[in-house]
Amino acid sequence: MEAVFTKYDIEMPFIRLNGLILAVLLCLLSASSAAVEMASDMQLKAFLITTRTLSCDFKQVSIDERGNPVKTSYGKFYLQKPGRFRWDYLRPFKQEIVSNGTKVWFYDADLEQVTVKKLDQGIGATPAMLLSGEMSLDRNFIVEKQGTDEGMQWVRLRPKDKNSSFKYILIGMDGKTIGGMELSDNFGQLTRIYFSDVKKNYPIDQAKFQFTAPPDVDVFEE
Repeated sequence: MEAVFTKYDIEMPFIRLNGLILAVLLCLLSASSAAVEMASDMQLKAFLITTRTLSCDFKQVSIDERGNPVKTSYGKFYLQKPGRFRWDYLRPFKQEIVSNGTKVWFYDADLEQVTVKKLDQGIGATPAMLLSGEMSLDRNFIVEKQGTDEGMQWVRLRPKDKNSSFKYILIGMDGKTIGGMELSDNFGQLTRIYFSDVKKNYPIDQAKFQFTAPPDVDVFEE
């Protein structure tokens, strides 16, 4: 049986963990061809180079230390280079993370609370450096091909910096598109994400990357 989490249990982990996940996606999708030369999987390389926009459904699963799923969330993800994204959690709790390329809004509908951060603060120092172009995957990560699992081809990225906020990232390719992702962070959390109905390089309504706080919601800006 899955553990029961209240809306209060996930406030800070929600901001910290999902900021990191978004940072990883942005870093990968912002990579140049030179940055991914070390990845032997040609499907991954082609995907990273050619992706300008991305939209998909997702299933996010938190895993405990025994390898058992303890929490599952579902929602929709949108991304547009550079720096714009929207991560909508639809169930079990409604939450939103929205970036216009400068600021990131973390909105929890149940808590009636919005936290606003600058983009580099919202996604973490090391990923922010990658996003800005000051770091590249080949110089800062050990890239290892992992073979096939769950019908996907996997590549592991291990940060060379021992002070990184995560231990490793696994990227799974389902044919020519991204199908899955696993992130192990230094807070002891293991998260798996499965992507479906992936649409690449389709126009996205720019209103999705804007956020206006609802009335009577507490707003905290850092």
